[in-house]
Amino acid sequence: MTENKKKPNPIDIHVGSRIRLRRTMLGMSQEKLGESLGITFQQIQKYEKGTNRVGASRLQNISSILNVPVSFFFEDAPGEQSANGAGLAEASSSNYVVDFLSSSEGLQLNRAFVKITDPKVRRKLVDLVKALAAEADVD
Repeated sequence: MTENKKKPNPIDIHVGSRIRLRRTMLGMSQEKLGESLGITFQQIQKYEKGTNRVGASRLQNISSILNVPVSFFFEDAPGEQSANGAGLAEASSSNYVVDFLSSSEGLQLNRAFVKITDPKVRRKLVDLVKALAAEADVD
């Protein structure tokens, strides 16, 4: 067994984390996603951890089930170079979004926020959160 087999490829880890992100945003269980694909939830776990690589046709099926384009899974991928050459720095800075949406509170906030249709209410809510965060920094 080679060194590569033991350590998942950073792209596989990223794609897996994006699958998990989208699945949890939709409130879908690993079991439900696995069922839709005709595979076990354990296989979904392996995909999400990057332990197992997702094949092209399976990724296409996942994108259809999760209602996102295939490109969604590669957004902010490690080593992806942007026009300004930031690449890796940008990818690591976007991890806070995945961390936030992986938390129970972040998921609840996201689900509730997207139900608010009035843009003015959304803006006021963002202003409120910023004010609360600034207050917490002062303490």
